[in-house]
Amino acid sequence: MQVGNAHYRLARDLPSTVPVFPLAGALLLPGGRMPLNVFEPRYLQMVDEAMAGPRLIGMIQPSLDGALRGDGEPELCSVGCAGRIISLAETGDGRYLISLQGVCRFRIAQESAVRTPFRQCRIAPFLADLDEDQGAAEVDRPALLKAFRAYLQANDLEADWESVSRAENAMLVNALSMMAPYGPAEKQALLEAADLKTRAETLIAITEMTLARENEDFGSSLQ
Repeated sequence: MQVGNAHYRLARDLPSTVPVFPLAGALLLPGGRMPLNVFEPRYLQMVDEAMAGPRLIGMIQPSLDGALRGDGEPELCSVGCAGRIISLAETGDGRYLISLQGVCRFRIAQESAVRTPFRQCRIAPFLADLDEDQGAAEVDRPALLKAFRAYLQANDLEADWESVSRAENAMLVNALSMMAPYGPAEKQALLEAADLKTRAETLIAITEMTLARENEDFGSSLQ
């Protein structure tokens, strides 16, 4: 896996501990790109420290059940995705505009006791994610595109089909998963899918259920 100027091939290429950025509804996947507008002081410091080190930040969702720790901070989902900062711009009003590119998913092994204002976790990386082509050939691309087209038509949306046709399976599955306007539970299911084929199947199933529900709601509104 190449991300920016860095190559990630083995466990030793990744730090054992990463700062984490809890953000509900945010989905970063290996190879995918996520823009972030960073303005909270503790996360500005997190970016500064990441830039001075391995440039990695762990994107993760707060626990889906809304559980809180004793200090009022949210409990975290067990699985997130580490991303490398590949671009950073200062806005002049105290914010950073950064872009993360996904490296690999991880499971939290333990949250670290730290003095930094941002949280840090010891991680167990999903090393199979470092193989960019793993499972790509097994994706049912026609079924995925059929579901995507149906969703666009149902919502009067357009797509750049030329770009879609050129996209490789891994990029297509992960980009569609990240862009899909689904809730935190669905996003977490896509993140935790065992492999690319399963993620594509999960995305298709979620999309088909969403379309069926929208059709039922439309039918009810006509009665």
